[in-house]
Amino acid sequence: MSLLTIRDHIRRAVSRFHEAGLFFGHGTDNAWDEARLLVLHALWLPWETPDAYLDCRLEAQEAATVQALLDQRIEQRIPTAYLTGHARFAGLDFMVDERVLVPRSPIGELIERGFSPWLQQAPASILDLCSGSGCIGIACAVRFPQAQVVLADLSVDALAVAEQNIEMHGLQDRVEARWSDGFDGLPGERFELIVSNPPYVDAEDMADLPDEYLHEPQMGLAAGSDGLDLVRRLLAEAADHLTENGWLLIEVGNSECHVRQQWPQVPFEWVEFERGGHGVFVLSAAQCRAFQSLFAGSRG
Repeated sequence: MSLLTIRDHIRRAVSRFHEAGLFFGHGTDNAWDEARLLVLHALWLPWETPDAYLDCRLEAQEAATVQALLDQRIEQRIPTAYLTGHARFAGLDFMVDERVLVPRSPIGELIERGFSPWLQQAPASILDLCSGSGCIGIACAVRFPQAQVVLADLSVDALAVAEQNIEMHGLQDRVEARWSDGFDGLPGERFELIVSNPPYVDAEDMADLPDEYLHEPQMGLAAGSDGLDLVRRLLAEAADHLTENGWLLIEVGNSECHVRQQWPQVPFEWVEFERGGHGVFVLSAAQCRAFQSLFAGSRG
């Protein structure tokens, strides 16, 4: 049976994706959304294209372009965001490529909620540590229009992408990208809110990652045997970079179990998400100070 309409190509793509055993977790979580996104992108149509358009027939060259893109997704296991060059996060569009992780953190839900109930007022200064594409920090800047935001990352390549996203969103006056290895590039600076999605994948999970993850920068994923190599550093130093009533929020994903085992006496507050996600904890500046010596001792 011939593939005539946009809907036909999407339907066939869904079947092919399931048959090929693709992994969905880089912006979408199902084959239909992934197929729709790729087919529409190949046709220069936005995601918001009305469903009525899906019954339009394709010209031969359009159909060939669609199938070539779908073939690339299936045969090379490249995440869709890298094929389109864009990803959505917290309701915003971001440019992405293989220099940065694909935005997908559940922290986006917290940004949309204004970090309630922890923040009682809009923060004036925010640090997005291990910023990658800058999606978290830029989304924070949009949510809090009076805040000054620093995007800090060890990767020069990632910072170049972050600079592009800062410019795309017109935030050059309030958001800056800065090189930093952990807090090392931020001496003496303090922030009312520090948000970090650092590398946190442990060795066991790294060995089991789907092929799609192999296209992402491994330095943004791997973090030692228990996934806490960088988290230990951040916890040991965070108190020195928070204002008196500041807040620290860190994503550790599946390494939540290692955090609980490493510091059972610390009252981490684990965030519950309405739209899915886990492994994000919150600490106040006071808590960071109270347990700073314990965190420092765990660095080895």
